[in-house]
Amino acid sequence: MLRTTASTCCYCGVGCGVLIEHDDKTIHGVSGDPAHPANYGKLCSKGSTLHKTGDLTARALYPELRLGKGMARARTDWDTAMQHAAEVFGQTIAEHGPDSVAFYISGQLLTEDYYAFNKLARALIGTNNIDSNSRLCMSSAVVGYKRSLGADSPPCSYEDIEQSDCLLIIGSNMAYAHPVLFRRLEQARTANPDKRIIVVDPRRTDTCDIADIHLAVQPGTDVALLHGILHILINESWVDRPFIDAHTNGFDALQSLVRDYTPAFVATACGIDEADLHRVARMIGMAPSFLSLWCMGMNQSSSGSAKNSALINLHLATAQIGKPGSGPFSLTGQPNAMGGRETGSLSNLLPGHREAGNADHRAEVAEYWGVDALPDSPGLSAVELFESVRQGKVKALWIACTNPAQSMPDQNLIQEALTLCPFVVVQEAFATTETCQYADLLLPAASWGEKTGSVTNSERRISRVRPAIEAPGEARADWAIVCDLAKRLEKRLRPGQSSLFEFDRPEALFDEFIGLTRGQDLDYSGLNYQLIDSLGPQQWPFPSGAQHGTARLYVDGQFPTADGRARFVTEAYTGPRETPDAHFPLTLNTGRLRDQWHGMSRTGTAAQLFGHVDQAQISLHPDDLRLHQVADGQLVRVAGRRGELVLPVQADNTLLPGQAYIPMHWGDRFLRGGGVNVLTQPACDPLSRQPELKQATINITPARLPWEMFVLVEGDTQNRFSALRALCEDLPFASFSLTGRERPALVVRAAHSQGCAADWLANVDTVLGLGEGPVLAYDDSLKAISKRIKIEDGRITALRLCGETQARHWLSNLWHSGEAPENMRRWFLAPLSAPPGGAVGRADKVICNCMNVSQNRIQTSIDNGMDLAGLKAELGCGTECGSCVPEIKGLLSRAKEAV
Repeated sequence: MLRTTASTCCYCGVGCGVLIEHDDKTIHGVSGDPAHPANYGKLCSKGSTLHKTGDLTARALYPELRLGKGMARARTDWDTAMQHAAEVFGQTIAEHGPDSVAFYISGQLLTEDYYAFNKLARALIGTNNIDSNSRLCMSSAVVGYKRSLGADSPPCSYEDIEQSDCLLIIGSNMAYAHPVLFRRLEQARTANPDKRIIVVDPRRTDTCDIADIHLAVQPGTDVALLHGILHILINESWVDRPFIDAHTNGFDALQSLVRDYTPAFVATACGIDEADLHRVARMIGMAPSFLSLWCMGMNQSSSGSAKNSALINLHLATAQIGKPGSGPFSLTGQPNAMGGRETGSLSNLLPGHREAGNADHRAEVAEYWGVDALPDSPGLSAVELFESVRQGKVKALWIACTNPAQSMPDQNLIQEALTLCPFVVVQEAFATTETCQYADLLLPAASWGEKTGSVTNSERRISRVRPAIEAPGEARADWAIVCDLAKRLEKRLRPGQSSLFEFDRPEALFDEFIGLTRGQDLDYSGLNYQLIDSLGPQQWPFPSGAQHGTARLYVDGQFPTADGRARFVTEAYTGPRETPDAHFPLTLNTGRLRDQWHGMSRTGTAAQLFGHVDQAQISLHPDDLRLHQVADGQLVRVAGRRGELVLPVQADNTLLPGQAYIPMHWGDRFLRGGGVNVLTQPACDPLSRQPELKQATINITPARLPWEMFVLVEGDTQNRFSALRALCEDLPFASFSLTGRERPALVVRAAHSQGCAADWLANVDTVLGLGEGPVLAYDDSLKAISKRIKIEDGRITALRLCGETQARHWLSNLWHSGEAPENMRRWFLAPLSAPPGGAVGRADKVICNCMNVSQNRIQTSIDNGMDLAGLKAELGCGTECGSCVPEIKGLLSRAKEAV
């Protein structure tokens, strides 16, 4: 019998409620929770396919240990694994001090997991060397809120999206990164056509389609733009002087600075029209309510803190904060990045929004935890941490629920550090991540749908996470792994003393952490699991005695600063660290795909989620393709100051000339050569220490790899993926993805300067199962051409084309159709880009993943006169998560323009 369990999605910071359908052993389906105030039943394409992700053949199922770097890991038991970890960490601390070990954790962890890690590092071991991958996404927003408003407390609620008269979306492709919130914005715009929307982004993304005005600024010029807007607001008397005088400090200094940011100067610096700058300032200045939404485009910058403060300056100057529809609202990039900030999971923080560098704060937490003192030496932030590992200063590293060998910038440095580190522990649900290959000890962790605890979303709303099934194999909950290590370490570090980690369930961790929030800006001392279960997800602050959470902060104009006033921050515009030159003339930007998440450790196991974009590629404006003499689809060598990649290029009119774009998701597992982050730079913001992942300079040249291979094989995708990935290690180009829905298949594209050896091809064929059964074969050794196609039960089940791959598109389409007509088989091995008679066309892009509707089907219906409502009714596209609606609207718009 199927049961339903209410829980929370594990992807972005929207914190959507989900209902999990399961039989206590297997998750069979998910749907949006209509009672959850974050999403009211809506889910994006990623959330709606959660039950299709997490292939068990990709999971870490039992502990694995190796006793030397040159050895392979072998299965071991939990007691042996944890005792070995405790001995190595204990010995390292004894010989080199507590700062010789470090922890790098994740915004995917639950609040209870975070709290356990922080207490372990700071109270027991005595190090501040604990940082989170939230350093890569939200740390500049943290600094912005704290400097300007006094605390890391986003003041808004999702309902402000509906209530605002004017929204500024800056540095966020909200349609892809936070699609559930974008659906709310679309519906609000339909209900109120007078709502004004401004989008600032170097690219013309799907988010721009809803905008009244799109400012395609030059990358990294946000501070100049925001100062320019404030310049106009002041000159036009669209600022609120009574509010400024009563509730803020520092305005005069800021006014003096922005006097130099004239419309003419800003238009030139940002590459926009001066008239558009005036239009934007007027929209903001005249709006009864003004809301700003931002994400990585603002944060991932060497001036990310300045960008955040410059944006908050606009709200303070116009008094657009603390009231409905108004305020600066950062959109977090992970499901519990907020919970990490609350529990102190950045190296400079302590639980309860305290500072590790503040002696009084350290004393408060030490007393609460019952220890003499907390460490006063500064902790290492992410980039610094891995540099210290590379230099040999950090000798034991514990990585949990994150994949730095894919996500960190300057991958060559990261991979060198992980290779050199004497002892690396990886606590992970998926054994296939790039980081797992560096693990001396791999510990299997429970994943979504298997654990219990809490998370905090972007609007400060705390939701419960509930398990539907047990974790597979021997996987354990993250908090339990931490507490196991802690108890073993206590025998070395606190002999004879009572344990600090007598937690038998995550609720005990939650209850202890609550005490550290009491009296703080994030006070949720009035909460517990039972109350959340009864009232539903609640927003902090929720102090003891409260009846409901707090929807909006600073409504009384009082801020959590020493004098109760907000602060204007005065910082001049500085450009990105790398600027184009003759050697590296292109500026690279990175960002999200619609249907993938981070390093694809989970979404990369679901073939359905590759339907929209099926391979890594670099996008350039058509003018740049002509300038660099490359063709659409051609393989190019992309070189930067730190490394290089080979991947296909595509023409993209959404980019301005001189700019390039590669999605952030493709790491070394999916794209041989280290993935996109071999190109990105480690330069950091001086305050937030967040790296500038959004801007790097590159050049491109033709790759000139004439020998190509195309592989498609269905079944056992993860095992075949791993085997073929290992075989392709020495190829200059190899790209891996999945395809299909009911019949998932692995797709491999590879290239070389010369044909590969016969024994190598034989190994490939063994993995593909091409050595048995009915197989069509063709070989021309002089031309290094070799082809194999396996046909079973009247359809193609595997194909390998080497040396000549013209037929790959229509053969792939035949595989999708499940047909292999007898009268066409004689053409399967021919060098034809289309079959005789054109009966089967090129494989089609899926626009609507939820309903499996392709671009060709949608375009045909549009050509027959169908509008959006008709498409929804006839094809079903856009009726589920709605993520495809902006793209469908684009097709409709282009069709109208063509008439």
